[in-house]
Amino acid sequence: MTSRDPKSGQQTRSVAAAAMGNATEWFDYGVYAAAATYITAAFFPGELGTLGTMLGFAVSFVLRPLGGMVWGPLGDRIGRKAVLATTILLMAAATGAIGLLPSHATAGVFAPIMLILLRVVQGFSTGGEYGGAATYLAESCNDRRRGFLGSFLEFGTLGGFVGGSAVVLACQLALGSDAMHEWGWRIPFLMAVPLGLIGWYLRSRLEESAVFTEVQEQEHPKTGLRVLVTEYKRELLTLGGLVVALNIVNYTLLTYQPTYLQDTIGVGESTTTTMMLIGQVIMMLALPFFGRLSDSVGRRPMWLFSLIGLGILAIPMYMLMGQGTGWAVLGFVVLGLFYIPQLSTITATFPAIFPTHVRYAGFALGYNVSTAIFGGTAPLVNDAVIRATGWSLFPAFYMVFACVIGLIALRFLRETVGASLRGTDVPITDEIPAIAKPTPPPVIGGATATITKP
Repeated sequence: MTSRDPKSGQQTRSVAAAAMGNATEWFDYGVYAAAATYITAAFFPGELGTLGTMLGFAVSFVLRPLGGMVWGPLGDRIGRKAVLATTILLMAAATGAIGLLPSHATAGVFAPIMLILLRVVQGFSTGGEYGGAATYLAESCNDRRRGFLGSFLEFGTLGGFVGGSAVVLACQLALGSDAMHEWGWRIPFLMAVPLGLIGWYLRSRLEESAVFTEVQEQEHPKTGLRVLVTEYKRELLTLGGLVVALNIVNYTLLTYQPTYLQDTIGVGESTTTTMMLIGQVIMMLALPFFGRLSDSVGRRPMWLFSLIGLGILAIPMYMLMGQGTGWAVLGFVVLGLFYIPQLSTITATFPAIFPTHVRYAGFALGYNVSTAIFGGTAPLVNDAVIRATGWSLFPAFYMVFACVIGLIALRFLRETVGASLRGTDVPITDEIPAIAKPTPPPVIGGATATITKP
């Protein structure tokens, strides 16, 4: 009988634990997006209720940069595993507590205040959750399969979104609109607690990243925010620019879309949730394919294809969505599939921008600052502009703007397909297809080379 490779088993556990934690994080966002109309009725009654709900969504991002500044350097100093186990518990507890809050009718103005405070706690914990999970998974993957295996972290992202939307849909169908508005909306939030406990259990059984342990034992490099912002400005700005494109599209397409379809186009609640589920399931199935493809052609061509495709098709697809329910599904699926080449390669691309000793902090800080400014605010910006101007195509033009920013940042992204993430040098590889090559790097023997920071 053939014995199982222990490295393969550890890699599988790493993928499962990272994906489960990410699913828990995004389960909340999926539930919040799908249950936006119920949250509005429960916490923000009045003419500006939807705007209040979008503000509740956006405010969770205010603390994400602070969370990144705390959790990121801590993860580079004490290890990835301990931080990841802590952040998932915070996230699950805050999400579950939302399901226990009194409504505005019961507690008055204190109800939305408590909701906002819990969203802040979620934002603080998420500031370390996503960057840590991606960093840990990237360091645990085989260098030649980082795109494929890393795509399962985003499989967890969409899995959480789909799970949240599916639970809301099941409650809608089982309870009806009146019961959902009265108390049924609480059920999906409460379900985050057992999900978080499962994720914590999986993470607590993981081994620490070998890449991190090796650097800590052999090189003892200086870590922290000062080292990061003084020596890795290019890397931070490159990541930030790519995240502008990634997250304006993400939060417009996946989070604001239910509100857009219901309020702007007039699609019903259950129909909207069903449409989002169809599109997200198709995107989930496509993730591993595009992740594996990036291991062959490189990360830069995948991003180039996605940014150009979305920039060209965003406006026509949003015009199509206004023609009816079937067309809305088609437009959403087309944009979702063009977005997948970005989403599927996050774990393979972003952690590899930085060397090991500042990788967690670099990802957490660069990702969360850009997300707080441009990502979490996207639903709020979209809703405010449409309400103020009546311009229903604004989300499409906002996505085009994001793609332009992403193309500028892509010019400075080094190709890292197949490169090792070990050591304290910036990863880069010269063994890539011609289409993926940036400015030729110095060759220092072998298949890969690294750039040493001054």
